[in-house]
Amino acid sequence: MLEWAFRTEKARLELPEPPDSERGDGPGFGLEYVLMQRAALGCRIDGGRHKPDSSTHEDAEVVAACVAGLPTSLGGLRMAIRISELARAGLTPDWMPGAVPLCVPVETKRNQHGERSITVAVGTARVLSRGKWRTVELRACPVTWSPHPDQIAAAHRHYDHWWLALDWVRDGLLAGGMLRSIEVTDAMPKRVPWQHRSVREQFGNEPC
Repeated sequence: MLEWAFRTEKARLELPEPPDSERGDGPGFGLEYVLMQRAALGCRIDGGRHKPDSSTHEDAEVVAACVAGLPTSLGGLRMAIRISELARAGLTPDWMPGAVPLCVPVETKRNQHGERSITVAVGTARVLSRGKWRTVELRACPVTWSPHPDQIAAAHRHYDHWWLALDWVRDGLLAGGMLRSIEVTDAMPKRVPWQHRSVREQFGNEPC
């Protein structure tokens, strides 16, 4: 429904109206206001900002208005913009599917003999070699996690916030009862898709 509204019908977000003192003209009401009023009244009334000559379906405008009304606790305007942008692109947030932290060298170097890890001096040691004590340099290879677990966790967290916002929009559209041609269903993206990975994705191809 979001992709249809923003991508196909090219609906735009109906942002909240500024106060009368800032707007400098008469009162106006966005679709999100009408949506809330219909939900409060429990009945269908005509109204809103749909223009008869607009090429955008009025149901698409209702969907956009509901998205624009996201509360601050769910990301507010920033999340509304993100939802609309993803819907226009036909995408879902990148939760980094299949990403597994790997211990890798911080830096590598390639020459005619191939690629090797860069090492750094970390100290010295005294060793007995051929009957003589010698001082040798100790070197180590700095390593890191790629991708870092925090990076994967952040991607999962952003997806979760997006899903919760979509759930709020769905409930708002159901409660508002403003849609005339489109039916809201229970269909939603997977709640936690990273918990549905296959055994091969989790453990690789190595035998158990």
